[in-house]
Amino acid sequence: MSPEPFPLRPDTVERLRVLGHDLLAFYQAVNRLYLSAARGKQPPWVLRLLNQGKPERVRELGQLRRMRSQLPRIIRPDLMAGDDGTLRATELDSVPGGFGTLAALTRRYAHLGFDPVGGSEGIPQALAAMFREVAEGDDPTVAIVVADESEDYRPEMISIADDLRALGLDAHAVHPRDLSLEGDALCFGDDARRVDVVYRFLELHDLPNIPKIDLLIYAMKQRLAVVTPPFKAHLEEKLLMALFRHAALHDFWRGELGRDVMDRLGESLAPTWVLDPAPLPPFAAVDPALVTAGRQVRTWDELSELTQRQRRLVIKPSGFSELAWGARGVTVGHDVSADDWGRAVRQALENFPNSPYVIQPYHESRRVRVPYFDFEADEVREMNGRTRISPFYIVANDDVTLAGVLVTVVPAANKVIHGTPQSVLAPAVASEEAVV
Repeated sequence: MSPEPFPLRPDTVERLRVLGHDLLAFYQAVNRLYLSAARGKQPPWVLRLLNQGKPERVRELGQLRRMRSQLPRIIRPDLMAGDDGTLRATELDSVPGGFGTLAALTRRYAHLGFDPVGGSEGIPQALAAMFREVAEGDDPTVAIVVADESEDYRPEMISIADDLRALGLDAHAVHPRDLSLEGDALCFGDDARRVDVVYRFLELHDLPNIPKIDLLIYAMKQRLAVVTPPFKAHLEEKLLMALFRHAALHDFWRGELGRDVMDRLGESLAPTWVLDPAPLPPFAAVDPALVTAGRQVRTWDELSELTQRQRRLVIKPSGFSELAWGARGVTVGHDVSADDWGRAVRQALENFPNSPYVIQPYHESRRVRVPYFDFEADEVREMNGRTRISPFYIVANDDVTLAGVLVTVVPAANKVIHGTPQSVLAPAVASEEAVV
């Protein structure tokens, strides 16, 4: 716990606001890309790649006619702040955790007199507006359905449901097993309370293991309740950032996004490539943009030959996998031995048919010093660490709200920035004295 929020420069906060609108435009374009590919109007490999490894049921859910225009309503990029002033998104999460924790932290810092980005009630207020729009009514009952795989997040989802009820919205965090079908209504609990909106906090790769998932899908198909985010696994892939930079799709992106948005996203989205084991012709090569420590990577097999200095690269599952969240499947090239790196490369290539992997340059965020309270020593200390900036965007009424920003700082020696026992988490505030 820090005694104060994390300071961001006002121009950084403004850049975050603009990024939210750009990311919504990106998701809208991705959705149209998928639908266009399904109609055969894009190169065939686009649809194959986005459907790769997904069972027929998941593919069918992603193409339901009534869900064609639906998009995720909560978007959270993970941004690395470079020493050169860049903010580079290494991942985009459209089913993110953390917003309940951020809402609780934000309120407490606001009570101490700080002015966090998004305001003291920014997240619950934006969520309430979003749920009301999704339900097309002022008084919907919302069920935040949390599966076992996301059990660690249940306390914060219970907390955000409490926040929403304080704002007059009937919201509850429930387990999938608590759902039931009563006549023409989707219900939960012993009193069979009718549900209007389900917030799906469960992973699509885990559908076979989720109790009563058939009931939930039936209710969605029969319009008994609205489910958000939609069952669109292709919108939850890290490889979307690879498609954004693919030369064959340049004209599509330019036509959908326009030059200004496309240029800004080009600066914000980390360069990303899909590890595809398909053999290359003798005179072909991997995208020439993939250069690491001065070495051009011509084939994926060459990755195993890179020296430690050359392999400042990150390999991770693209999305439809139990390893694709929580940094579970991440391998940082310069942080492992040559043998471990070679195994990671082989595993990624071998898993392509079932779960594609992506590779990105390693983006090292700038060093900062952050105060934190040492509960054992009963004093405030400082950590020399690196930051991850996670803005939470909530989409409602054709607008994007920057509802809050959660900053995670880990010890500088950590190669992967993720919530660990040694991390400091704090909401952001705008400050002229900030260095980021």
